[in-house]
Amino acid sequence: MKTIQAPLSKEDVMGLTVGETVLVNGTVYTARDAAHQRMAAAIEAGDKLPFDPQGQVIYYTGPSPAPPGRVIGSAGPTTSGRMDIYAPLLIERGLRVMIGKGERNQAVKDAMCKHGAVYLATVGGAGAYLARRIIAATVAAYPELGPEAVYRLEVRDFPCIVAIDARGNDIYER
Repeated sequence: MKTIQAPLSKEDVMGLTVGETVLVNGTVYTARDAAHQRMAAAIEAGDKLPFDPQGQVIYYTGPSPAPPGRVIGSAGPTTSGRMDIYAPLLIERGLRVMIGKGERNQAVKDAMCKHGAVYLATVGGAGAYLARRIIAATVAAYPELGPEAVYRLEVRDFPCIVAIDARGNDIYER
């Protein structure tokens, strides 16, 4: 099992292989459908994004409110395919890692190969467990979106599997 530290370089992700288990440490941003739609509109308008995607990690989750004594509520992965229409725009701007669940379309895989990015899968239905790997959480953008706002998370030993590597190898096609 490898440990990776976010943000990551292209060389970091090129060293990851499909099927490999990894623990993610560092800064991770959350974004779901509504946030992706806004970021895509910002890119198309030439506006600034809420964070620089260069080397960054996006986790497809909409966390629930934090219960007393916790930094965040349940934070399980959402279906990644819903972001496929937007993902290539962010990958072209340096996004290195996406975390979620489920398959990705060919346009996303092509962008990953061209620009050096990977897709990590984590376990659906384990949101409460995964939330314990999040040591800090703050809203970074679009607070009016509630759980679909962009959050800046600090994670420690966040467990994932390399589902699609930067060479296009896809665990879902094995």
